[in-house]
Amino acid sequence: MSADEFGIRPGEEMATLPPTFDAGLHFIGRLRTPWQSRSACPKNGLQTDALCTVEVDPTFAPGLRNVTGCTHLILLYWMDRATRGLVVQQPRHADGPRGTFSLRSPARPNPIALSVVELIGRESNSLRVRGLDCLDGTPLLDIKPYYASTDARPDALVDRAGAVS
Repeated sequence: MSADEFGIRPGEEMATLPPTFDAGLHFIGRLRTPWQSRSACPKNGLQTDALCTVEVDPTFAPGLRNVTGCTHLILLYWMDRATRGLVVQQPRHADGPRGTFSLRSPARPNPIALSVVELIGRESNSLRVRGLDCLDGTPLLDIKPYYASTDARPDALVDRAGAVS
């Protein structure tokens, strides 16, 4: 699957990305999900009960020590098949274009995604989780514990018209 498969809709705008990168990173593993195409993926992780697997490369497996002390985790991952550089997008559900940074779309200059997942269990260097919404084989960037006491913002709002309140 190429990034072009995601396409650019009328009204969308692309930025010219710099020829070099500002930083480097290491993929620490891969996410295993049931979804092989963008159209099959749920819109967000709350729309599925599918059990998924977080495969952590053996080099990074020691970092999983004590992870089962958490009920939920934050996964950061690289949407490697998404279109890069879109700064204005035309979501199917919206009546007009939206700025990329007001959306959770995978198409963005740096296609980094975030999901809060329920940790079901651990076996060696793999975690079983519920709440992912990405394609099978998506590269994993990081795993962080989710702390309801500091991560939840119950008073946060998003205006349906697209403006953050």
